[in-house]
Amino acid sequence: MDPYLVFRVVDLVGVLGNGLLGGVLARTKNYDLIGFLFLAVSSALGGGMIRDVLLQQGFPIALTDPYYLAFAVLAAVAAYIFPFKSRFAVASIAVFDVLALGCWSATGASKALFAGLDWAPAILLGVTTATGGGVIRDLLARRQPLIFGGAPLYATWSIVASLLMVIMQTSGHYNLGMALAIIFSTVFGLVARRFKWILPGAVTLGLRSVRFRSLLFRRRPAGAPRDAQVPADAPASKPSAATEE
Repeated sequence: MDPYLVFRVVDLVGVLGNGLLGGVLARTKNYDLIGFLFLAVSSALGGGMIRDVLLQQGFPIALTDPYYLAFAVLAAVAAYIFPFKSRFAVASIAVFDVLALGCWSATGASKALFAGLDWAPAILLGVTTATGGGVIRDLLARRQPLIFGGAPLYATWSIVASLLMVIMQTSGHYNLGMALAIIFSTVFGLVARRFKWILPGAVTLGLRSVRFRSLLFRRRPAGAPRDAQVPADAPASKPSAATEE
């Protein structure tokens, strides 16, 4: 199958999925039709436009291919008309979310490789493509971006999916790489939601051991100059009689 056709189909699936996510968020915020359009379009096209601007290979594809904007507007209108509140609708939105994550991780990494970039920036652009639109959407809605923490693993799967795409494309298996990246993100994204897998927060490391602190910070012997260095194995100075009194 033609790689360009595969790229275009997968990319448009991601546009539709992320556009629906933006529209669903607009409904929870009780926005009007303009608000639906803004959130859906920014969510659907933001990540890809960031990728294309960074690659500097002409205009972003969202501005040159009319199907991209059409799919984003279609998603906005669908979310504006249908409430997506049933159990089936909520489950479908979750599937669309992780499906779009895999689609854009794959297409972002692939396009970076075709542009001549190495594997590391290709993975970076894969993650940027997959998550950039969602970050813009959340900021416009005055909500903390979900990838910043507290939500089931998301960007983590994008990193792995982008890595899979890089490995498969560089080894000559383009279509297989697309399939593996999408399947991986979809399966593990749903599992992470089901079991609420999240990354741990910040960890604070302190010098809790008194023994360890004493080895690092030895007391200066009485009468020694302030800038004198005390070896770690030097005996601690004993308090004088006046001090004991």
